[in-house]
Amino acid sequence: MKITRIETIVLNLPMQIERATPMLGGRARTSIDMLLVRVETDAGLTGWGEAFGHRIFHATRAAIDTLVGPMFVGRDPSQILASHDEVQRVLHGVGRNGATMYALSGIDIALWDIAGKAAGVPLYRLLGGSPRADLPAYASLLRYGAADAVAHYTAQALGRGYRHVKIHEITLPEITAAREAAGPGVPLMVDTNCPWTVAEAIAMARRLAPLDIHWLEEPVWPPENLGGLAEVRTRGGLDTAAGENYGTAWEFRRAFEAGAITYAQPSVTKIGGVTEMRRVMALAETFGVQVVPHSAYFGPGLLASIHCIAAMGTESLVERFYCDFADNPLGDAIHPKLGRINIPQGPGLGIDPDPRLLAKLRTT
Repeated sequence: MKITRIETIVLNLPMQIERATPMLGGRARTSIDMLLVRVETDAGLTGWGEAFGHRIFHATRAAIDTLVGPMFVGRDPSQILASHDEVQRVLHGVGRNGATMYALSGIDIALWDIAGKAAGVPLYRLLGGSPRADLPAYASLLRYGAADAVAHYTAQALGRGYRHVKIHEITLPEITAAREAAGPGVPLMVDTNCPWTVAEAIAMARRLAPLDIHWLEEPVWPPENLGGLAEVRTRGGLDTAAGENYGTAWEFRRAFEAGAITYAQPSVTKIGGVTEMRRVMALAETFGVQVVPHSAYFGPGLLASIHCIAAMGTESLVERFYCDFADNPLGDAIHPKLGRINIPQGPGLGIDPDPRLLAKLRTT
């Protein structure tokens, strides 16, 4: 079996918005971009992947179409590990983070989808996971910058059955509003997207302590400042989470050695796909760090995250970016019920995107 073609498809999913327009990438957004990767073989098997596409899909798409994708055409799709490592070696001069790694991620996910389909089993079973039906999910609210909107969506998420909520706010009134809406005892995570110096982050962590924050995510700029993040963890008094901006398992190893994070958050569409995600998970286990993958996606990237978590020895949370769409290419598969999300049981990722909705949502 050989890979014959790799195609990139860009979708735009309009969000259904009730209150303040959320912020994504530093500006108000009313829709989310999705970059799909379709890998075809001469055996008739097709795999679907997803590469990081929010805001920067142009760069990732170009990396797939002109650089990374051609490296895979003609290869045996079952030789995932060998191909993955060989391509990483070729890419090291370009950089093992950013668009090229995002490109590799999307293709890698699609190859694992093909592997599961060829074996006739869901991916999590192929990876050694035990049979199970679903996993706990947490509501990952977007950034609103308005206390009333944060309170509204926090209460709404809990009303839908979520038992954990994460907010993306950076000021005390909005964070306080979330805690008040959630009430005591509900795990509340705060993702800040790298806004502060180490001193500012420590000061904010101490101010947040009375709000019983479950973890403080990416509080330090730049994200490469692992020593600073470790200092925040030690002196700020809160558990820390990070990893969505790390490019390989080696970056996670440095974070673990520095004692920087309590919760590791590899992103399957950025880290190098399922292959590198699995390496991070194995490494984290040796350091005693819990893995809770970053998954702000609604396509094969979300499915791949679910399967990787389902293959872990201990149960972990699935991040569900908290927004609604009139249409999405995976239908009900992206919708948790009573705070739990189903593990697709079909071969590979378990579900292919709906061709009708691909045509409707496709931009290029």
